[in-house]
Amino acid sequence: QVQLVESGGGLVQAGGSLRLSCAASGRTFSSYATGWFRPAPGKEREFVGVINWSGSSAYYGDSVKCRFSISRASAKNTVYLQMNSLKPEDTAVYFCAAVQAYSSEWVPGSHEYEYDYWGQGTQVTVSS
Repeated sequence: QVQLVESGGGLVQAGGSLRLSCAASGRTFSSYATGWFRPAPGKEREFVGVINWSGSSAYYGDSVKCRFSISRASAKNTVYLQMNSLKPEDTAVYFCAAVQAYSSEWVPGSHEYEYDYWGQGTQVTVSS
């Protein structure tokens, strides 16, 4: 079992930046691929991005590409979501999610059902 706790959310003006953290406890987090999601009205959660076990590859949803980046500090059992050039439409609760990786380079997809463990979320509010 892996327990995930997000932090770093808050209120920021449009154009500003925030860095979210996803801290894991339980089993060794370094063998898990980790994604970030946010709710989308009437649909499954919107895929924000994902990073593989090794930290060598990261992919992003179209709405955040070139503004957000994901990194991991395996020694700290933590994955980060750096959010730059924030827009009011980025306002949401952000969830991190993890799935045990098949290999260090394997990257899961963009659907929430592909992830087994979820945190409780952290609120991000972007004012205009």
